[in-house]
Amino acid sequence: MTGGTGPGATSGTIVYYVHHHGSGHAHRAAAIAAHCRTPVVGVGSRPAPYGWPGAWHELPLDTGGGDTAETADVTAGGTLHWVPRHHDGLRARTAAVSALLAAGPARLLVADVSVEIALLARLHGVPVAVVAQPGERLDRAHRTVYDLAEVLLAPWPADPPRPWRPELTGRTVHLGGLSRYDDRTARPGPGRRRVLVLTGSGDGGADPAALAAAASATPDWTWRVAGGLTGALRDAPPNLACAGWTGEVWAELQDADVVVGHAGQNVVAEIAAARRAAVVVPAERPYGEQVATGAVLRAAGLATVRDRWPAPADWPGVLDEAMSRGGAGWSRWSDGRAAERAAAVLDGIAA
Repeated sequence: MTGGTGPGATSGTIVYYVHHHGSGHAHRAAAIAAHCRTPVVGVGSRPAPYGWPGAWHELPLDTGGGDTAETADVTAGGTLHWVPRHHDGLRARTAAVSALLAAGPARLLVADVSVEIALLARLHGVPVAVVAQPGERLDRAHRTVYDLAEVLLAPWPADPPRPWRPELTGRTVHLGGLSRYDDRTARPGPGRRRVLVLTGSGDGGADPAALAAAASATPDWTWRVAGGLTGALRDAPPNLACAGWTGEVWAELQDADVVVGHAGQNVVAEIAAARRAAVVVPAERPYGEQVATGAVLRAAGLATVRDRWPAPADWPGVLDEAMSRGGAGWSRWSDGRAAERAAAVLDGIAA
């Protein structure tokens, strides 16, 4: 653990749990925490995100050790999502969060996202704000955590609408798309027929063979990949390059005319902040998360959405369609104030 330890460390604070999968949870949490007036203490399985404004507690991992009879039934009969039996890491992790919550007490815990951490906080008498996720969240664990939340923070706009449990409407705050770049000013695209393929750290990367085929089919476009690949890029055509992982995705976004990405909340929000024409290909995710977001984007006409990676012969038309659509419509998705909006809600509950 780093910083903020000891009795009273969480008195008058917001405890913010950040899930370790991908980078979107961390980017979103850091953006919101930076706008909070109430001190924020972060907890998660990774080191503190870049720009984290307060104390951070790195938790023991609750994974590893193999799937044995001792650790089986990780969902407790479908009641929760991840509670492997007799797991030392889970026990240490839960104890660490309990100690933190008991030291203050904290005024509020934000879960982005964990059913188990949210439930643990509420069992300590600490109110919980839950970051909502798209898709069919109708399993017992999701229903429980959404029902116990003081507020649900939805990082997408109320319009265009999407299916949502009616009884949750009064406790749901639609923030709009939220990214680490919401304070930046987007400039017009360069008009040089440049494609940026944006991959997330939680999606495994782009298929190099599919990229090479797409670039070969569109020789009048320049392709660039920001993020990872699922394998080595061999025999790449001259109009395809890979930047790898970069800490400054904004510059890559600004240099592109069309951005190709999946339908994860963070990738969509970054494209929206940059106001770029987009081709969105939803990836398979639990609960149909990205398929749900892709359907909303398609219905609203905000992006060119394809259910699967287009065939090489289809790419010229796909890119032309995206360019014709443009990126100005993203102002409906993101107004640049989502993090401020979230922080105001959290400060209000913690007051």
